[in-house]
Amino acid sequence: MKLSKVLYIPIYLLFITSVVQAADVHVAVASNFTAPMKQIAAEFDKETGHKSVLSYGSSGKFYAQVKNGAPFQLFLSADDEKPAQLERDGMTVPGSRFTFAIGTLVLWSPKSGFVDAKGEVLRRGQFSKIAIASSKLAPYGAAAIEVLTKQGLLATLAPKFVQGENISQTFQFISTGNAELGFVALSQVMQDGKINSGSAWIVPGAMHSPIRQDAVLLATGKDNAAARALLEYLKSDKAKKIIRSYGYDI
Repeated sequence: MKLSKVLYIPIYLLFITSVVQAADVHVAVASNFTAPMKQIAAEFDKETGHKSVLSYGSSGKFYAQVKNGAPFQLFLSADDEKPAQLERDGMTVPGSRFTFAIGTLVLWSPKSGFVDAKGEVLRRGQFSKIAIASSKLAPYGAAAIEVLTKQGLLATLAPKFVQGENISQTFQFISTGNAELGFVALSQVMQDGKINSGSAWIVPGAMHSPIRQDAVLLATGKDNAAARALLEYLKSDKAKKIIRSYGYDI
């Protein structure tokens, strides 16, 4: 009799236990990582029962929001400096920061044949507007400035800049025709391992500083099971496969 009482657990109690163990995690995600993160979060939620609440925007703004007490538990930045600074400020869980992706910059136009494979379109300058993300807020914007500076084209092209607050807004400027071309993240124009529309120049990584994208568990997520689980899930083979499919290196 005692054994049967120990082994018998009503079905509804099992259900309640699983609900109690599930948790929500609020994640600040750099806008360049929107598409892969949506896919990763969907798989994570399905496999774990946790719920990922995702916010997308510029890394610079997220950094400022975290400093001012925004209720995020995880931060996936477009660079490695902002997570490192939060770490130095004691606002993260020590030892949790790691590089989850290395970004690729691309010069893209929705017009077929407009951007050549070597980016010579920049030197020809036969366009009225070129979109670029804010170099102060968006690491991809800073990388684009490096590229133009190395090519000696910054002063010439600066009057043609249409500046986006983040890389998503920059992409919108190009796709809606407010600029004929612009610098965006490869992940924004790649699908199933290839550029899905228009024309593009994939900028060689040697032309700018590496775009190391770091993730970190914020101090507010220290005791959040979902936050810890999602951080580890980003290191899984399944997540890495998704990340690579959007043109990132690991």
